[in-house]
Amino acid sequence: MRNLLRETSATKVAAGSETASPLPANFVRVLSDAVRPTVRTDITIIVPCFNEELGLANLHARLLAVKQSLGQLYSVSTILVDDGSNDQTWELMQTYFGADPDCVLLRQPQNLGLAAAILRGIRTAKTEVVCSIDSDCTYDPEELHKLLPLLTADVDLVTGSPYHPLGEVRDVPQWRVVLSKTASSLYRRVLKHKLYTYTSCFRVYRRSAILNLDLRQNGFLGIAELLGKLELRGSKIVECPTTLGVRVQGVSKLRTARVMVGHIFLLGRLLAHRGHQKLFG
Repeated sequence: MRNLLRETSATKVAAGSETASPLPANFVRVLSDAVRPTVRTDITIIVPCFNEELGLANLHARLLAVKQSLGQLYSVSTILVDDGSNDQTWELMQTYFGADPDCVLLRQPQNLGLAAAILRGIRTAKTEVVCSIDSDCTYDPEELHKLLPLLTADVDLVTGSPYHPLGEVRDVPQWRVVLSKTASSLYRRVLKHKLYTYTSCFRVYRRSAILNLDLRQNGFLGIAELLGKLELRGSKIVECPTTLGVRVQGVSKLRTARVMVGHIFLLGRLLAHRGHQKLFG
């Protein structure tokens, strides 16, 4: 800028004119952009935790990293929900996160389930944009960079999708991938949004669209039920290709056979509800 002003003054003197020479067309725009304040969007990241004492150190490190990387565009708060753990999860949550003024720690009186923990976090959050991630970080929290811009004014939910053609699955047991893809293919037959993944809890929500949802399923099934009920209410849902990896610490809480049977019953209810809408809507 100093050089440009010097060049402008030199041009005036050389020309012998008292009239200021016109500045380059983009000068005012560049100057305006340089002084325009940057407004960061407030977001909350919700992490449900159940018997995660072995993984909390890794979670702490990953959340610190993602808060720093998102910091230029977003003001990040976190809510951790201990879903009735019977190990040292609650005590270690306080050790790792208790001193963080931007982190809220919640404790369920008993193990109510994954969806119930996420809903409690959403209802506790003060921001309109709310994210949910896995405590084991099988979805890389850094990929929130990709999901967050997709929550435009007309979208209520952005869901991570490892089964998208541009997504990726790394080292996850093949039988589990087959079962999850099978469930997703069944949901595609019932629901209007033809997504590749319906069962991921790696998501970005519009809080006001979720607050009044009444879920019958509190556990893993509630993740699919939430998406299905949003669709039946007319919400716009988009998916973003993501990468799903294998858990490093601890063990999975998923009871596969029970969950697959539950998906069948949930699909039946969603199909009946959709038929009721067509008949009486």
